[in-house]
Amino acid sequence: MYWDGARARHWPLHLARLQAGARALGWPCPEPDVTGPAHPARLRLTLDAGGRLDVETHPLPPVATHWHVGLAQQRLCSVDPWLRIKSTRRAIYDTARAALPAGLDELILLNERDEVCDGTITTVFFDRGDGLRTPPLSAGLLPGVLRAALDCPEETLSASDLPHVQLWVGNALRGLIPASFVGGGEG
Repeated sequence: MYWDGARARHWPLHLARLQAGARALGWPCPEPDVTGPAHPARLRLTLDAGGRLDVETHPLPPVATHWHVGLAQQRLCSVDPWLRIKSTRRAIYDTARAALPAGLDELILLNERDEVCDGTITTVFFDRGDGLRTPPLSAGLLPGVLRAALDCPEETLSASDLPHVQLWVGNALRGLIPASFVGGGEG
């Protein structure tokens, strides 16, 4: 989460996602008392199966004005229920991110139907000329806080469409970042 020095940006959306994930797992989720430093920072809130909350503070990432993105070799399974929950179960995303080729800032993961899902650390947004859209949750992706904040319509985006749309990637921490699909990374 982006901590502005006094509060977490989009806190109600972060809390709603945390509570939904806890319900899906059958875990208790006490009302978090989230505090951070007196300066902007990245906060990481984790909840364990016993309902214990932990808050970590980290430096903010560098501000990004434009990213170059390619395709990850890894594929997501559109029916994997873990993709709908923000969790530490991120091996496929971490493996893809670790293989990020030089010159790229992000890799986009596809599902078994060649549909765009998520970036390794971002949500994908695009415009075909009809306004901002994001891939549907049914493709197999995380219900991101930024996508909830922007409340843009869902629309399927195939891998072959990527070179032909205006593209952005982003998350609640970094905001919306203009992006160019340059390929690379795919196997």
